[in-house]
Amino acid sequence: MKSHVEREIDELKQMILKMGAVAEERLALALKALVERNVQTAEHIAITDDEVNHLELEIDEKCLSILALHQPEASDLRFIFAAIKINKDLERIGDQAVNIAERTKVLLDYPQLKPLIDIPHMGRLVKDMIRNVLDAFVRGDELMAVRVCERDNEVDALADQLFRELLTYMIDGKGKITPALQLILISRSLEKVGDHATN
Repeated sequence: MKSHVEREIDELKQMILKMGAVAEERLALALKALVERNVQTAEHIAITDDEVNHLELEIDEKCLSILALHQPEASDLRFIFAAIKINKDLERIGDQAVNIAERTKVLLDYPQLKPLIDIPHMGRLVKDMIRNVLDAFVRGDELMAVRVCERDNEVDALADQLFRELLTYMIDGKGKITPALQLILISRSLEKVGDHATN
């Protein structure tokens, strides 16, 4: 039989996984809006940030409740404090999805600057990082967590490469500065998502 604390910790794990799934889904939708040039999807993401914020509050309250009512042992205590920090990173990933959606809305006022290859690739990388790191957290898999950290270098390299490429469009001018800048900012948002997964 599991103790009450163990059941509460199991519930907390499920809440973290749900928060991760919501953050990952919002990121996927933001990238879909960008690739498909769909303003309705971009607007939907921008106005429905409340779900992520609500989940963040629920998880914080759950953590504080376990701490206040159950005097958890050292390993459970470490898990709870990790959950509090992970919760904040997941909320920030949701914020980055909103940023991407807002940048997409600006981009849609301009013709497509270039084929979107690097940004969707970065998006797939960071979504995998989120999924893998949450699995590592729940399973206590240190090796998988280390692999996620290593993948962040790949995301950073892609962001730098894209920055250099888009800079050449900006130098060219001729109505390309704003869309190139928006794509740079989107790539920076994805880079930040990778950083949050690494955290």
